[in-house]
Amino acid sequence: MSTQKVAVVTGASQGIGAGLVTAYRKLGYAVVANSRSIQPSDDPFVLTVPGDVAVPGVGKEIIRQGLAAFGRIDTLVNNAGVFIAKPFTDYTDEEFDLVTGVNLRGFFEVTQAAAKAMLTQEGGHIVNVSTSLVEHANVNVPSAFASLTKGGLNAVTKSLAIEYAARGIRVNTVALGIIRTPMHPEETHQALAGLHPVGEIGEVSDAVGAVTYLEDAPFVTGVILHVDGGQSAGH
Repeated sequence: MSTQKVAVVTGASQGIGAGLVTAYRKLGYAVVANSRSIQPSDDPFVLTVPGDVAVPGVGKEIIRQGLAAFGRIDTLVNNAGVFIAKPFTDYTDEEFDLVTGVNLRGFFEVTQAAAKAMLTQEGGHIVNVSTSLVEHANVNVPSAFASLTKGGLNAVTKSLAIEYAARGIRVNTVALGIIRTPMHPEETHQALAGLHPVGEIGEVSDAVGAVTYLEDAPFVTGVILHVDGGQSAGH
């Protein structure tokens, strides 16, 4: 088996996901990068696997291709996610299927396949990306679907951390505030900054730094790490 470590990143084509690909390469990892429309990389240690993680079979295929290319899976970052902010009574069945498909089913299939691979090795690390809105709801940001799905990720983080604690697999979550990514148009940034006690929005480097901290923290598992400018502490 290869000794070079391998990280899998979903939602890897832009924003935080793209930042994670770069960060893991700097750490010396090979990277399996997935998003719906990701383009091939000219880096031989970055394997791009296009596909929608909400579609059955895609999660297993990401891990299958990663194992075929690099021989092992050491870290999975479940970064792919969908956020739709609207009043609860305005959500549609289609939006429910979209959000649960990416945020829950996408997590389930790729994580199950990655965990199976990690159990045949000396362990591994699973990191989920969540939101502080789960624990600190905001009257200005209706977010029932985020809480329903990302709250599930927060809960399963602790469950899996305990299930695998003695088997070498750590499971953690990074719960974010608003991060400056293409998801948020420039003209919204000032208003979004007001959601955080520090008065500004976060940078991709803040989110990436939290994940790389967890990567190098062998005694940390089952943690929800808030990277949110104080949002989860109060306002």
